Amino acid sequence: MQTALPPASASITPAATARRPELVRRGVESYETSFAAMRAYTDARTADSPDQLWIVEHPPVYTLGLGADRAHVLNPHDIPVVQTDRGGEVTYHGPGQVVIYLLMDLRRNRSGARLFAREFVHNIEEAVIATLAAYNLAGVRKEGAPGIYAADGPWQGAKVAALGLKIRGNGCTYHGVSLNVAMDLAPFSWINPCGYEGLATVDMQTLGAGQARLADVQDLLADQLIARFAGMA
Repeated sequence: MQTALPPASASITPAATARRPELVRRGVESYETSFAAMRAYTDARTADSPDQLWIVEHPPVYTLGLGADRAHVLNPHDIPVVQTDRGGEVTYHGPGQVVIYLLMDLRRNRSGARLFAREFVHNIEEAVIATLAAYNLAGVRKEGAPGIYAADGPWQGAKVAALGLKIRGNGCTYHGVSLNVAMDLAPFSWINPCGYEGLATVDMQTLGAGQARLADVQDLLADQLIARFAGMA
């Protein structure tokens, strides 16, 4: 069996049990490299391939979902714009943002019942909300607008985390979730984030979690995701 291996700089934390997704730390990596590797890994999957969570940080990039309207990219400046095969509209990735890609097989036999797409998204959102709560920040969902938003305070309603997923016909997933920790937020103002004109976007630092370190939030969000998906594979 051939699989797409992580780059030499990546490290894999072995799963504690066969039921836990593997954690792959890919470091700072171009979006195009991650995107190609996700598709290659998914193409090569078999029934025995482990589920994996990839932690990565990207240089500045705008990504477009399959149905995205390019008009929502108002002025990209010098930031590259990349077409993807995930759902959703345009979003921004950049330094100071936690990105975790979820390479999962939703059709595997699971304890209880299969993990369907709606449950999958719900678990991801719950992991983000729990991660924010660890820093005394309140996050909420918005009906019809995937992602997590500030629940209160002067930034109430501003988006702090985005979701974008690809679920193939065989139940295998890739792409994932991004959580803004300590970013230059200006590039979000050069687009209509997720296709919403005037949508405010914020990071944890601006919300008051000045002590939040990117590496710590990466680890915490990964732990929260693994806790929700362990035992389901």
